[in-house]
Amino acid sequence: MKESDNNFDGGFYNAITFQKISRYFYLRKMKIIARLFNFLTHFLFSSTIPSSVEIGEGTYCSHRGIAVVIHKNSKIGKNCIIGTSVVLGGRHSENPGGPVIGDNVYIGTGAKILGPIKIGDNSNIGANSVVLKDVPANSTVVGIPGKVI
Repeated sequence: MKESDNNFDGGFYNAITFQKISRYFYLRKMKIIARLFNFLTHFLFSSTIPSSVEIGEGTYCSHRGIAVVIHKNSKIGKNCIIGTSVVLGGRHSENPGGPVIGDNVYIGTGAKILGPIKIGDNSNIGANSVVLKDVPANSTVVGIPGKVI
């Protein structure tokens, strides 16, 4: 197997691709076109991924990104995998902001990462985990609330 065989980008028809197109127009102050792509993302994939979200190269959502919700202030690193029904969200207005996800992070199906927290590089977030605190690099988190194991 060649090295390039392991680099799957989710294909063209997925929520991340639509978000990147939306971000392209957003950064060029073409907000109406950006909102159109946001609407298409919501309509086609039942996902909410705002144009303001920074997403690194090689990051993709499994199963086209169905039901993924990402906070407008989130940042996602390179080569991350985001499962279906994942929420990267805020917690409350007193502590605004979204999660910052490092590089090479796997976020399992149904996981919730809430608040302005940091997930370190090369970490794994288990399916249906609820993460409320920072996660160090090279860690695995499972449970409700999420605990490093």
